Amino acid sequence: MTITAETSSPMSPTPQPSALRDLVSLTKPRLSGLVIFTAGGGMLLAPGGLSPARTALTLLATSAIVGAANSFNCYLERDLDRHMERTATRPLPAGRLNPSSALWVGAVLSLLAFPGLWLASNALTAVLGLLGLLSYVLVYTPMKQRSPLALWVGAIPGAIPPLMGWTAVRDRIEPAGLVLAFVLFAWQIPHFIAIGFAGLKDYERAGHKILPLVATDRATKLHALLWTALLVISTLMLKPLGVTGWIFDTTAMVLGAFFLARVARGFVRPAGDKLWARHVFFGSLIYLTVLFGVLAIDTH
Repeated sequence: MTITAETSSPMSPTPQPSALRDLVSLTKPRLSGLVIFTAGGGMLLAPGGLSPARTALTLLATSAIVGAANSFNCYLERDLDRHMERTATRPLPAGRLNPSSALWVGAVLSLLAFPGLWLASNALTAVLGLLGLLSYVLVYTPMKQRSPLALWVGAIPGAIPPLMGWTAVRDRIEPAGLVLAFVLFAWQIPHFIAIGFAGLKDYERAGHKILPLVATDRATKLHALLWTALLVISTLMLKPLGVTGWIFDTTAMVLGAFFLARVARGFVRPAGDKLWARHVFFGSLIYLTVLFGVLAIDTH
């Protein structure tokens, strides 16, 4: 029989996260996993290919860049994170790690990632990785306290990994790679609007100027719907570029209708409805997972 927190004795010691686990958590591994998924999609979509060893090293280095950016973000937002319920238990705001630990993790990962990317793929891919890191840490992170435009600025580094996957194979920026990057850019808008709705009080306490806090409910949902429509349109632009087949295109249309319907339901739901936000959030995850999963098996 497993002893849960509810049934254990009051005298039982509460399990504490290990220092190593805390250090790893600074990199936000789940987000790194998503980046590997989308960067891998870009590599699969691009005509040609890399050897298995170069592919693995490119994806590992890309993940390290994301981990570095997240570590620097944890350092910069450690005081703000104390005001948010979902982030207050992170290692830095909770006081389990010295803030300098995040700087060291970010610096070490950066120093390993960029030479690794350059050697495994090419200089262009390494430069794109650097652009993603700098825009996330130096522009997006401080901008969240100043303007809701941070939503779109933050979508730029999130859109770069699939383009990096493309350039890793092709060593140049081409229309199909840019379209794939735009797919990720557009996807992030409804995804993060849903997160903002769900955690509205948290963001307000931390002083973040997210769109749901500074715009009306209707205006915010219109943004979500517009960018979802642009997302669906952009996925259908890959076919004319000759890089996807009928299975992907059919899936993209069906998924697009599903996701659009979820977002559009917000206009018949009460203002600030968290159920709508949860539906859009989980719908966005289903959408991206299935879309890139099919992309992996139906490319030309």
